[in-house]
Parts: sequence; structure tokens; C-alpha cells
Amino acid sequence: MIRKALDGLYAASGAAAVMFLLLIAGLTLAQMAGRLIGRPVPSADDFAGYCMAGCVFLGMTYTMRIGVHIRVLTLLTRLPPGPRRAMEIFCAGVAALLVGMLTWYTGDMALTTRSLGEYTIGLIPVPKWIPMMLMLTGLLVFLIAILDELARLVRGEKPTYIAREEAAESQIGSTAE
Repeated sequence: MIRKALDGLYAASGAAAVMFLLLIAGLTLAQMAGRLIGRPVPSADDFAGYCMAGCVFLGMTYTMRIGVHIRVLTLLTRLPPGPRRAMEIFCAGVAALLVGMLTWYTGDMALTTRSLGEYTIGLIPVPKWIPMMLMLTGLLVFLIAILDELARLVRGEKPTYIAREEAAESQIGSTAE
């Protein structure tokens, strides 16, 4: 039940990232059309920037879960299974620590800007904490995913990216037969 909820959270994060990507495209097209008719869309570039933050930070979890994050496996592929598992656990632990700290400080920054009543600079001022919440939400979901991955590794399961690769290879093999 918890696995299903976590996978749903990760999928929802990916879907939100796609939605923000589509909003960027829509804002870009609206800005282009507005310029053609002499009526540019106010703060379109600002809102596209907020959407980009939402796209990047909400998309991090989904890309990690489906195994398409860029990984430098030069060292890991040369290690025997025992030390490789230890290195995977170490890397996931360090990632959890760093992302946890980044999440904490982003949350603190969002609360500070809200308490100070800060607004963005642009034609349409927006309270700064609103776009920061996109970043904070993405980081929080990413932290949950990293802790989930760390728990998998500590339980002795394969890293998600390897499990996905093996599942894809087995599907290719069964399709070829």
C-alpha cells in the first residue's frame, strides 16, 4: 500500500512537471502572438521562469525513478557486488543528506520571504514564496524518493535504475521470442 502511494506521488510529480513544460510552451506561443499583434503578454517571461522551476524540480524525482538521470558509473561498474552495494548505499546516504539540507534551507527561505512580504520584480508582482513552493515541493518529493531508494538498498534490493534496466531487457527479450 505504501509502495503504491509512493509510486503515485512520483508519477504525480512527473505529470506536474509535464504540465509546467506545457505552460512554458503556451506562454511562449502567447508571447510570440502578442508581439505579432503589438500587444505583448505582461510578465510572460517571469511566469515562464516560474514554470521552468516547477518543471525542473518536480521532474527530478520522476526522471530518477525511471532511471534516466545521468550517472557516472565508471567506478561502480568495476567494483565487485559487495563493495558496489556499499558504495550505492553511501551515495544514496550522501544524496539524502545534501537534498535534505537543500530542502530545509529552501523551506526556511520561503518562510522568510513570506514573513517579510517580499514580491518578485516584474510587471506583475508575485509573492516570492509562491514560486519558491514549486522548488520546495519538488525537493521534498525528491528527498522522499532518495530516502525510499536508500531504504531499498539497505534492505538488500537492487537499485531502482538497475531493476528498471533488467525489466526493460527482459521485455525486449520476451518480445523478440
